[in-house]
Amino acid sequence: MAPNMLKDWERLAGTISFRTDAFIDGAFVKSASERTFASLSPIDGRHLADIACCDEEDVNRAVNSARRAFEDGRWSARAPVERKKTLQNLARLIRKNANELALTETLDMGKPIADSTAIDIPAVANCFDWYAEAIDKVYDEIAPTAQSALALIAREPLGVVAAVVPWNFPLLMAAWKLAPALATGNSVILKPSERSSLSALHLAELAIEAGIPAGVFNVLPGLGSQTGRALGLHMDVDGLFFTGSTAVGKAFMEYSARSNLKKLGLELGGKSPNIILASYRDTKHAARTSAGSAFFNQGEMCTCPSRLIVENSIHDEVVETLVEVARDFAPGNPLDPKTTMGALVDEHHATGVLEFVESAKDEGADIATGGTRVRTETGGCYVQPTVFDNVKNHMKIARQEIFGPMLSVIPVENVEEAVQVANDTCYGLASAVWTDDLTTAHNVSKRIRAGMVYVNCYDCDDMSVPFGGYKQSGFGRDKSLHALEKYTELKTTWINIS
Repeated sequence: MAPNMLKDWERLAGTISFRTDAFIDGAFVKSASERTFASLSPIDGRHLADIACCDEEDVNRAVNSARRAFEDGRWSARAPVERKKTLQNLARLIRKNANELALTETLDMGKPIADSTAIDIPAVANCFDWYAEAIDKVYDEIAPTAQSALALIAREPLGVVAAVVPWNFPLLMAAWKLAPALATGNSVILKPSERSSLSALHLAELAIEAGIPAGVFNVLPGLGSQTGRALGLHMDVDGLFFTGSTAVGKAFMEYSARSNLKKLGLELGGKSPNIILASYRDTKHAARTSAGSAFFNQGEMCTCPSRLIVENSIHDEVVETLVEVARDFAPGNPLDPKTTMGALVDEHHATGVLEFVESAKDEGADIATGGTRVRTETGGCYVQPTVFDNVKNHMKIARQEIFGPMLSVIPVENVEEAVQVANDTCYGLASAVWTDDLTTAHNVSKRIRAGMVYVNCYDCDDMSVPFGGYKQSGFGRDKSLHALEKYTELKTTWINIS
């Protein structure tokens, strides 16, 4: 029987074991230096494992392995239908091992087990299934040339691809890159975040069982400043695809320029505007949904609707509802299926999130609820959901990505001011507008400079739609068929048949 109670998950947590070595050329191996780094659970500070800390030598080994695999065609030359079956096998194994994968994610980065089991791991399996099904459904093209020529337009795999992923959705962010990269025939090196590496190493074990050949999929745990940098500068990595902070994304652009001009895809930070207008009749519903989206996953989301822009006439009702909803997200034990908000990823991050509270006070914002650390007796990293009120868009809490359960309410006079405030940011990932007026919905959606605009909802999701942003939120798109474009080169073959 699948575990469904706190005691069941605690019992499983006491018996689970982790892979801790790097995965190179189809085998688990120690890092060349044999150095490790510690993984501590943010739930209670317990030591989970000592994980291989890879450096430049390990990167060279993995890249060489991936290059050999790509060149000899053990995966890249397979018929699309064969790659399809293998990735479907992997999706099946992910579902079979769902409890262990979900528990690993929860122990490693602190999210509620209810979210890991119901949202994260099913979405990972679905992602691999979706791209497996797409493999033999996407066609190349023939250009409309004169009768004297045949012009073929084909997409070919890049070759050796590096995927550098964040810690907030460890396996899901990896799957969004691995699935289309593998589907198109590339060899891949996954660099998970040092804050959440354990589930990636479990995935490597399942990949071999699924039938992905040695060298086609490699996992290099390690520090971003070492492992990530070495991948970014490597002359034989053809593409690097990253989800994370804007600062690190800029570093990868520099690494690409300094090395081989490797292709990049960058999904970076956000400071998403969420506009609730008086023309939306169910104000409480908009506020409840907005709060739930802001506090989901402890606010550790690049799409977090952290700037709530509200017309003055409904401001008080919105804030009252936000405070009510915040109580429902009181942090609890992540292993308890009833918990809706878990722990922040580690001590350093929790400290950084709380520093925004002091900044808000200094700049004159009000704290409607929250703003303190809780459950300190557990040894874990728990912060109350926090609502800042009467925020001005120039304040630090409205400009910088907090990546925690903190929501800033910015009052405005009208729609025009709301749009101006929404666009007054260096980011452009997600956004939303709540209105019952169809004309307003269309006009505001067109004017907001963001890659995703939600109307009368937030964070709605499907594999069939692209995910990505404008401005300093990066470029390139995850999910949908558009993601396949990132992992392929476009080739024209012109045949003279006159």
